[in-house]
Amino acid sequence: MRMTRIFAAAALALASTFVAAAPAAPAAADSNPGAEQAIRKTLQTLELDVPVESVAASPVGGLYEVKLQGGRVLYASPDGQFVMQGYLYQIKDGKPVNLTEKTERQGVAKLINGIPTGEMVIYPAKGETKSHITVFTDTTCPYCHKLHAEVPELNRQGIEVRYLAFPRQGMGSDGDKQLQAVWCSSDRRAALDKMVEGKDIKAAKCANPVSKQFELGQSIGVNGTPAIVLESGQVIPGYQPAPQLAKLALAK
Repeated sequence: MRMTRIFAAAALALASTFVAAAPAAPAAADSNPGAEQAIRKTLQTLELDVPVESVAASPVGGLYEVKLQGGRVLYASPDGQFVMQGYLYQIKDGKPVNLTEKTERQGVAKLINGIPTGEMVIYPAKGETKSHITVFTDTTCPYCHKLHAEVPELNRQGIEVRYLAFPRQGMGSDGDKQLQAVWCSSDRRAALDKMVEGKDIKAAKCANPVSKQFELGQSIGVNGTPAIVLESGQVIPGYQPAPQLAKLALAK
């Protein structure tokens, strides 16, 4: 994304400048009513191509928290002159707490858990549903096939598996065509199972959410499959064996 390119080149320099320029005893971040306007104006000049969801006081005086669509978080000075990307830690009871990661996961969870289940391919848990995971998948991806073979075990442990489409080679690829066929099938689960087994399926073209889900995955940083999102919003890139994945999904 454009945001990644911009901040890969500029964020570290901006961050170091901000740290050096920050006042020794900053006023409360929410004491400046014009801060949000100033920060939004600065972000427009950066051409992030990612909508800003909110600008609000951070836990640190003199520093604002900027939430972007997709869960990403930036920080800015009240006058909008300095912007930084990175982790903000709080030392609590002698242990570091990653506040940025916590906020980003909350944003991802809200986004992913808000997707209508009718737009997914769902494999329900057996018995009580203890948790769920959302998997960005591609039917041409070998490790997606490996994970799919372990879905019954995850279901037996009370974990619902929800699939979203992510054609890893882009729209118009073989994966895209296969995923669209799955999502246009009257029985998506059966169609996905057959496609993973290497069987062809026939499905009339229809309006489907494949491109929208592909863009959604990109917005939260997915760049390969499978990409697994826990109920908490934690994104796990790549295949994980069922026992390890179940442990993560059921952890509270």
